[in-house]
Amino acid sequence: MGTRYWIISLPIQSNTNAQSSWATLQDSISKHSFETPLYRFNIPNLRVGTLDSLLSLSDDLLKSNNFIEGVSHKIRRQIEDLERAAGVLSRSLTVDGVPVDSYLTRFVWDEAKYPTMSPLKEIIDGIHVQISKIEDDLKVRVAEYNNVRSQLNAINRKQAGSLAVRDLSNMVKPQDIVATEHLTTLLAVVSKYSQKDWLASYEILTTYVVPRSSKKLHEDNEYALYTVTLFNRDADNFRIKARERGFQVRDFESNPETQESRKQELEKLMEDQESFRSSLLQWCYTSYGEVFSSWMHFCAVRVFAESILRYGLPPSFLSAVLSPPSKSEKKVRSLLLGLGDKSNSTFWTEDEGGTGAFGSDADAYPYVSFTVNLI
Repeated sequence: MGTRYWIISLPIQSNTNAQSSWATLQDSISKHSFETPLYRFNIPNLRVGTLDSLLSLSDDLLKSNNFIEGVSHKIRRQIEDLERAAGVLSRSLTVDGVPVDSYLTRFVWDEAKYPTMSPLKEIIDGIHVQISKIEDDLKVRVAEYNNVRSQLNAINRKQAGSLAVRDLSNMVKPQDIVATEHLTTLLAVVSKYSQKDWLASYEILTTYVVPRSSKKLHEDNEYALYTVTLFNRDADNFRIKARERGFQVRDFESNPETQESRKQELEKLMEDQESFRSSLLQWCYTSYGEVFSSWMHFCAVRVFAESILRYGLPPSFLSAVLSPPSKSEKKVRSLLLGLGDKSNSTFWTEDEGGTGAFGSDADAYPYVSFTVNLI
């Protein structure tokens, strides 16, 4: 599958026809650049309108193309991120079941969706409105998904951080806590290298500490978690004295109902994340196909409009899709130049990127040409 394609059109000379011009192009490419895939890009007879309407339309073609292409790539990147997050293999993107590269190289105009008798501006405006709605919908859906992810990441950070910040509920058992009318148990986070100091001093930090009540519950790379039991009325004073010695007393509520509630919250967030991820991914698959299809119809209108402005009326041009390897691009350009209208080729080659490219991008040649990047 190629990722970079040229959509071009060449004028059909007065002494020939479309079929003959296509045969000449095929013969030239196969002889001099056989490794370049070449396909016919079939454009129906669209409604020309007035010259003023074509000129006005051409002014907006590049801007509109960049917008549509940008939304296409945005959805594609979102698909890649979601597939990577789920650890699933990337699947081929399609338009109504047809791989996107095949849809481009075997393009067929959808008359039911885009009637050829509609003014070109009406077709382009309709495509723009459709893509804008899809982009807005993407923003809303991604925001919902990221909100759940952020909540879940915040909980996971608490569970994965050091003892100074992480959730302690899964480390403390009910039997580790004394909670009576007069006694309470506090949890102290002690530097790994200050444990001797803690054990030697915790009983005398305040007056009402239960002797030999401290027990180590857990240890990580930085800290150790200790319990200490004391009288309720002495708890606030103990916190202050402990902080002065460099020990951190963590707030902890020994409530089975609260812990169960947190567990259920975590499980629900995990379910929500998977549900949002799956829903967003399926939406992206479908929407990418819709955007890509609209983009190719836009390209067809663009080729048609630029060909009329460049070659004149009545419409008489051959449009095609090529995907030359990088090493062959210069050679293929030379071949196309030889098959195009040579009457103004000097102007175009001397002033590439010049003023003559109607609604054009960086590709400026004496024939209609622009690039489609699938990725």
